Amino acid sequence: VQLQASGGGLVQIGGSLRLSCVASRRTSTNNGMGWFRQAPGKEREFVASIDWKGGTKLYADSVKGRFTISRDVPKGAVYLQMDSLKAEDTAVYYCAVARGPSSSQNTNYYQYWGQGTLVTVSS
Repeated sequence: VQLQASGGGLVQIGGSLRLSCVASRRTSTNNGMGWFRQAPGKEREFVASIDWKGGTKLYADSVKGRFTISRDVPKGAVYLQMDSLKAEDTAVYYCAVARGPSSSQNTNYYQYWGQGTLVTVSS
């Protein structure tokens, strides 16, 4: 399974970006999906996740109220709408497909990972 993430780029503080991630085949249909990020010199951290039906969504405290995760099950896609971006949101963002149907913050719960897309938030 390959995950293709896109939508990253350079944006000003307070701006918005929408990340997209599509799985190469429908392995993601019955599985949760998530977004994680890794800033320079830091460990990978959880950002948001969504269960297989799209009904249960989890967010890191640092992005609550600013980021929105959604998915298109037939397309095998997951999206991350990022608003009110801050400098500390700068990171490489990774999408992932979970081992099961749930939404989870646990990195170990995910089995397939995308290659990452860079988001740079600058003044």
